[in-house]
Amino acid sequence: MEHNNNESIDPRCLLQQPPLAADILKELDAYGVALYAILTIMASLSMLVFIDGAIYVYRKVEYPKKTAIIWINGAAPVIATMCCLGMWIPRATMFADMTSGSYFSIVVYQFLLLLIAECGGDEGFLRRFRNTRLKISTGPCCCCCPCLPTAPITWRTLFLLKLTSFQFALMKPVLTIISIVLWTNGNFDPSDYGITGAVVWIGPLLGVLTILALWPGVMTFMHLYKTLSSQNIIPKYAMYQLVLIFSQLQTVIINVLALNGVIGCSPPHSPQARGFLMCQQLLILEMFIITMVTRGLYRHTYKPLLPEDEYDSDNVNTKLNVHSEHGEA
Repeated sequence: MEHNNNESIDPRCLLQQPPLAADILKELDAYGVALYAILTIMASLSMLVFIDGAIYVYRKVEYPKKTAIIWINGAAPVIATMCCLGMWIPRATMFADMTSGSYFSIVVYQFLLLLIAECGGDEGFLRRFRNTRLKISTGPCCCCCPCLPTAPITWRTLFLLKLTSFQFALMKPVLTIISIVLWTNGNFDPSDYGITGAVVWIGPLLGVLTILALWPGVMTFMHLYKTLSSQNIIPKYAMYQLVLIFSQLQTVIINVLALNGVIGCSPPHSPQARGFLMCQQLLILEMFIITMVTRGLYRHTYKPLLPEDEYDSDNVNTKLNVHSEHGEA
């Protein structure tokens, strides 16, 4: 009985390697051709919209804000393009994922720089918030620790915020290069989660670095979102967070489901290769939508922020009003 069951299983379902591009083309039916064509058009349009937006931002926005905006706007199109590449050439999936991850690690740092640039750069940020304190009990590190003290906003604090975020932009490409070197030597297999595999050591390290890198951005956003509300910073931050959730969390969930046999085999794709394919197809659609929304957010003209002296006087008046109300009570 077991012999008959083994014979009924397609040998390609037992393969660890993804199929070749030629095998994909042979197995595509009319529905598959239409799906691949539509998703390829979406990925191409995402990249064209990004290029058009990058030219606009480069001409209309001052430095250094334009550098950060171009990097941030490129996150969704780059991920969509890499997913399209991995969809057509499944054996390039590992390199496509590494490229997307390395790019997004830079975006995490650039979004922090954008928040600071919107306040007038380092000096403008420090002048505007010199009399306030930064709440550090925020996600993703310390949201469950409300007893943590606040930090004064100084040059040292600003340097630590940037350094904590920059380490991910530096270490992610470095660990990517190490992974590729190990892969060429046969020591790195994305499907090997054993204790002797490189993935089980590099993966958690990247997870810790990612959480640490996101923390300064969350702290800064929570401190600035009211000040930058006129710059539509909340929708911009929401799009940035959606890219993070879809490209990281969604991918992990689908891969775990594939490894546990929840996602079945569909020759020529093994369960894990089919999981990668499903994730890529979903990401292309999601990144296309995010690209279109992001384009409108960053091409819109916003009113400039209040000068620092007006901002300070408004804060003082607000505090005086609060104190007077308490006094009357």
